[in-house]
Amino acid sequence: MTRKQIQRGVRLGKRRQPQAPQTMGSAEGGAAGRIVECGWGRLIAGHTFAEPREIASALLGERPGQRDVAFYVEKPQVVVGCAPQRLFVDPSEAFRLWLGHYLPASARRRGFTVRRLRSRADVDAINAIYRARRMVPVDPAVVWGQRANRSLHYVLAEDRCSGEVLGVAMGLDHEQAFGDPAPDAGASLWALAVAPQAAHPGVGEALVRYLAEQFQARGRTYMDLSVLHDNRLAIELYRKLGFQAVPVFAIKRRNAFNEPLFSEPPVSDEQRLNPYAQIIVDEAQRRGVRIEVVDAEHGYFRLTHGGRSVLCRESLSELTSAVAMSRCADKRVTHRVLTQAGLCMPAQRLAGEAEVNQAFLSEHGSVVVKPVEGEQGHGISVDLRLPQDLEAAIQRARRFDERVLLEQFCGGKDLRVLVIDHQVVAAAVRRPASVIGDGQSTVEALVRKQSRRRAAATGGESRIPLDAETRRCVQAAGYDMGAVLPQGESLPVRMTANLHTGGTIHDVTEQLHPTLRAAAEQASRALAIPVTGLDLLVPAVEGPDYVIIEANERPGLANHEPQPTAQRFIDLLFPSTRIQGET
Repeated sequence: MTRKQIQRGVRLGKRRQPQAPQTMGSAEGGAAGRIVECGWGRLIAGHTFAEPREIASALLGERPGQRDVAFYVEKPQVVVGCAPQRLFVDPSEAFRLWLGHYLPASARRRGFTVRRLRSRADVDAINAIYRARRMVPVDPAVVWGQRANRSLHYVLAEDRCSGEVLGVAMGLDHEQAFGDPAPDAGASLWALAVAPQAAHPGVGEALVRYLAEQFQARGRTYMDLSVLHDNRLAIELYRKLGFQAVPVFAIKRRNAFNEPLFSEPPVSDEQRLNPYAQIIVDEAQRRGVRIEVVDAEHGYFRLTHGGRSVLCRESLSELTSAVAMSRCADKRVTHRVLTQAGLCMPAQRLAGEAEVNQAFLSEHGSVVVKPVEGEQGHGISVDLRLPQDLEAAIQRARRFDERVLLEQFCGGKDLRVLVIDHQVVAAAVRRPASVIGDGQSTVEALVRKQSRRRAAATGGESRIPLDAETRRCVQAAGYDMGAVLPQGESLPVRMTANLHTGGTIHDVTEQLHPTLRAAAEQASRALAIPVTGLDLLVPAVEGPDYVIIEANERPGLANHEPQPTAQRFIDLLFPSTRIQGET
């Protein structure tokens, strides 16, 4: 691509287009320039404005809860100069795909499809992904109202089997939206996001290709996008697809959501907290609570407000007593306390001599082995049916605690219920790590790739270990690590759904049966613990049957977004800071 081509593309449609059509109420403006309502905010087409001050004025009209972007701004320094305390140059890079040179990928069978938005439930799914990725959610009325719009459309990736929405992107046709003249008009891609729990490879790439091919079929010249300068994985994908950097600038308004883009981080790299601590610190900062990072590596920080100071380690605070913590730490005590409270618990006993262990296995048919004290799924083996597997699992568990528990295996969905101040705040089904075959890669290669995706989606907190337990699960399914998994076949590689070992989490708060809600709240009171994550096994989230298998004294609040977990945690610590009107 020559410099002349770049300049020509950037300046396409530079002259104002007051005669441009009003597309389904999505575009505003006229002689003053073109503005497109996108649902998450407004896209302000800088090249359709005559004066920089008009672009600045449009940005200053940003509504609360929205995130406007002025793109194709020829003189960004002049626009910012109109309101330097309220505007900033977005630290993103622009990339362009010339559609005349773009070659579609060869057709292949995938475990998901890409399609246009079809229902109001799709809009809810879009917002669930955006909130999980800490992006601005869309206004459902705006997005649903524009579903037939030819200038702007949302596309979704959907799992073929479950129907779960795995990813979303928004495409914009510049000829329709801005009145850019054909045949030189282009298009752009915005708000691309993939669900953190997506197991299928290539979801983001498929969404980009779908839009590129749609715009190519319409005769558009190029497709642009903007990506944060340090989003290395996304930039690698775009370059692989043929995108090239172009000198296009964007301007945004200074607001709370954009603050990380225009202000110095509140802590140094050495003080940067993990996602489980950071979500709490972010909410505390929003409330005006003072923050002191005590030990970033291990997630310790102190919150102070109005003469009250509370030391926390992620969601574990000084409000949790040593007695309550010890009850959760020792799984035998947890079992005893909750059984005495009349809650449903699986059979359990300490591992002993081989004959004793074999008798327990014979009685129950299948067992779980876990260390008496431990966290993050370390040392746990599930659904053991053979004596030799049982003894090997006991030896693995003893690496984490000499005392090992045998527990009756209960099938069902792995449900985590988060309780704060003895009230259920969130509930989510956790699924064990699995990989999906592409017909070319070995199981080991697929595990490594999926582990990298999980790490990227969780800030490094979730990875799939290549250990004896993973190999056992693969072998139990009839494969070995060197086997090539057939195209589209799903293979569970762990039995436990712990997030730290690659599990995924899926919000079911609204579907939670009242009996399960009541059991979780009763358990928190029996343990006398203000914040806990209860692990249940249930046949169905909508049904009343359950067994409680564990209580966690330091549950990860970030795992339950978009539920208001951090808000309720700060409400507990500092009730006076609660923001009226927030639920």
